[in-house]
Amino acid sequence: MTRSSPVGAPRGTVEAPRCELAPAAPSGTGRLLAVSVVAATPCSVPLLRRLARSVARHRRLSEAAEEALTVIVTELATNVVLHSGSPDLAVMFEADDAFVTVAVRDGGRWQPRTAPRCEDADMDASFGRGLALVEAYSSTTSVLGSAEGTLVRATVAL
Repeated sequence: MTRSSPVGAPRGTVEAPRCELAPAAPSGTGRLLAVSVVAATPCSVPLLRRLARSVARHRRLSEAAEEALTVIVTELATNVVLHSGSPDLAVMFEADDAFVTVAVRDGGRWQPRTAPRCEDADMDASFGRGLALVEAYSSTTSVLGSAEGTLVRATVAL
């Protein structure tokens, strides 16, 4: 099976995510927990989901916070893969005593649907709920689009 290759990689290969997992921060300080840059391909989404789970477990977060982080990362990474046209995406996790913040950045531009939606956009639809789910799981969500790409930040209360 041949998959999309990152720029500069031999055809048919998938680049492993580049990431760093930082040690738990001392109480009372906000800090960077992990950063990963991966190819914006469907096979990167489960890798990033596992990274989110690893970050949550490394920080000994609650099951609810772990679920929130994994859903948020999955939905935002999927949005990049489906809609941005970016060759890669970056995910960053930061934390303090009260919150974990996930930031997802791409270098693309929003790609419109190639075909009209076949069903109404609602919570029963099998697609189109990414940002609604992110907002449901996070305390705050921000989306910043620019000519260089999009940055989405979601904060999860601990």
